[in-house]
Amino acid sequence: MAKTMKKHDRFDWTLTFLLLLFFLTSCVAIYSAQKTGQYGQNFLYKQIFWYVVGSGIIGVVMMFDSEQYRKLSWYLYGFGVFLLVFLFFAPSSIAEERNGAKSWFFIEPFGSIQPSEFMKVFLVLALSSTIYAHHNKYIRKTLQTDFLLLVKLGLVTALPLGLIMLQPDLGTSLVVIAIFSGLILVSGISWKIILPLYGGGAGLGAGILYLVIWKPELLKKYLNVKTYQFGRIYAWLDPESYPEFGYHLLKSLSAIGSGMLTGKGLNGSEVYIPESHTDFIFSVIGEEYGFVGGSFVIGLYFLLIYHLTKTALDTNDPFNTYISTGVISMITFHVFQNIGMTIQLLPITGIPLPFISYGGSSLMGNMLAMGLIYGIRFHHKTYMFASKDRSFSI
Repeated sequence: MAKTMKKHDRFDWTLTFLLLLFFLTSCVAIYSAQKTGQYGQNFLYKQIFWYVVGSGIIGVVMMFDSEQYRKLSWYLYGFGVFLLVFLFFAPSSIAEERNGAKSWFFIEPFGSIQPSEFMKVFLVLALSSTIYAHHNKYIRKTLQTDFLLLVKLGLVTALPLGLIMLQPDLGTSLVVIAIFSGLILVSGISWKIILPLYGGGAGLGAGILYLVIWKPELLKKYLNVKTYQFGRIYAWLDPESYPEFGYHLLKSLSAIGSGMLTGKGLNGSEVYIPESHTDFIFSVIGEEYGFVGGSFVIGLYFLLIYHLTKTALDTNDPFNTYISTGVISMITFHVFQNIGMTIQLLPITGIPLPFISYGGSSLMGNMLAMGLIYGIRFHHKTYMFASKDRSFSI
């Protein structure tokens, strides 16, 4: 027998409180970052506007249940792929190439829209739907059916991944791979397939790093890798020796290091960092609020990921579990990569810090993902006489 709950009780108040804290943190950080920025715009007002729009997105998306998500998943996936393809053929008046990448539509008066930010969430839905449908079709698992599922997931991921890499957008491409990798872990595929796959991936990564350091001419010739992309790796390993590529990293390390334990206080930033309101917002937080402020932000993400993990474990619908896992993979990689690149733990890639960095597309994409989580919580039902394998309702 399913327990009925009032709408007030089904609403995810914990997630709302966490998003409110992220909103306040974002506003304070952007307010400080734009003081030393090079654009002379008020990004704080724009960020507030995008948070309002994102809240509206959550309100709409949470009204849909898992069955409706499944029905819409392939339409949304197709729409996302269409936008990525159209981006290549769109005239420069609405899709201008900037910084060597053609990744945005420029629509007045709304500004720029980045389709890949939404494609990540659409991919989560498509992969989750693929896993769910596969297990419904193949009740009895074998290595052959598991390998077939892996091929299906690979094909679904390959199309948007290839289009994003052609822009080129390395950061978002890595997020797509992280989503794919996370969902493989919960897809039920045998470890006899997963271990060689992940081992091969690790070996490939190590091999590419070796070629970057010792044989870069091969990557230039056969993979058309740009010189500035090599520079990011060299600057990551030794920024002092490659200041032309390691400028952002050196400035970030200087800012965070100078913040020490408690920071310099609001508007106390002294180190100028380009793009400090977007990709390097954590550097601003580290300088103005020190180790304490940085730990607070990391703690917020820990609580968010914990809550998303609890959602994945609490739901009775495997499809919802897959969605939650995809969102966890996306957010976790974003946080790890963004913070890691500001402290020289990882190479610099152009991905923002979720819910804190300025950016309409990024924020709306993340709020869309949160809308899915709200929907899972809102439509969740608790069943009596439920086992781990299936739930019975009377």
